[in-house]
Amino acid sequence: MNQAVDEVAESIPRTLNLPWIPGSFPLMLAPMQGLTNRALRALFVEWVRPDVVFTEFMRVGPGARRTLSAVDRREAASRQDEVPLVVQLIGRDRQALVAAAEAAQDEGALHLNLNMGCPFGRLSSTCAGGALLKTPDVLPGLLSALRAAVRGSFSVKLRAGYDDPRQVFALLPLFESVGIDYLILHPRTVVQKYAGSADHRVTAEVVASCALPVIANGDINSAADGQRVLDQTGAAGLMLGRGAIADPLLFERLRGRAPAIPDPCEEAAVLHRYLQALEVRYREIFCGDTQILNKLKESLAFTNAPSLARTVKQLRRAGKLSDFSRLVAAIGN
Repeated sequence: MNQAVDEVAESIPRTLNLPWIPGSFPLMLAPMQGLTNRALRALFVEWVRPDVVFTEFMRVGPGARRTLSAVDRREAASRQDEVPLVVQLIGRDRQALVAAAEAAQDEGALHLNLNMGCPFGRLSSTCAGGALLKTPDVLPGLLSALRAAVRGSFSVKLRAGYDDPRQVFALLPLFESVGIDYLILHPRTVVQKYAGSADHRVTAEVVASCALPVIANGDINSAADGQRVLDQTGAAGLMLGRGAIADPLLFERLRGRAPAIPDPCEEAAVLHRYLQALEVRYREIFCGDTQILNKLKESLAFTNAPSLARTVKQLRRAGKLSDFSRLVAAIGN
């Protein structure tokens, strides 16, 4: 990265509890439901070593006795070859979230995050995820209780607002006063979902208005996007989601260790290696060819390189894992 990265990193308060090395500029792998399971995270760590990785969100239902499922506990206990792992919780019941945070820490979790950004499905109807922004009056008690329960770093991932992209500015004093360690901001509203563009002018304003480190997230699909967001916002780091799932080497492109713009041959080679390695790992954690095939197809959801369009279309149409594997083996030949 350029000199601006060093200047931003030097401004991070040293008293905060952070999952990255103070003075560094973290590139994070975003939490993505259905995708960033421990197998995919391990593959990213092996290939491109994100500075921080996140679990998929762990759903916490109402009622203090309902904490984390056995699967979630296993995820919380997983290790990613010394890359810091952040456990993300989603819910609205204060007592249940505190119990879930304690359960995750009992499994060894050092870093926790509250999801206040997911715009989809039942989460909106139950006022969890991004829908928490519809009821800001519950946030002081909820965040204070979680802060008291979390022994390591505690962060929030949020949208700019529920339906008002300026809502985040009213929340910044709360985040600072309750002891949040850092923020991850996706500058769309919840009601926008993924329509339009992430407005990183809002991110820049939040960075300028907030004493906490702010990680920029949203529409970072290339090295040029990442540099533009950094230059525009002065963010403390970047979180890569859809862009990284489409191109795992995006981390290395941003670090200047891989070509900023891949050519078609490289795109084919990366997809070939990515899918083959992912299939091997998915065979270890998923049961049966159908489940493995479906999970592999999910990893193609954001692959939109024109040079790969025909290949991706064929892969999505594969009816059997054996057909999918045969098509993967032929990529680039």
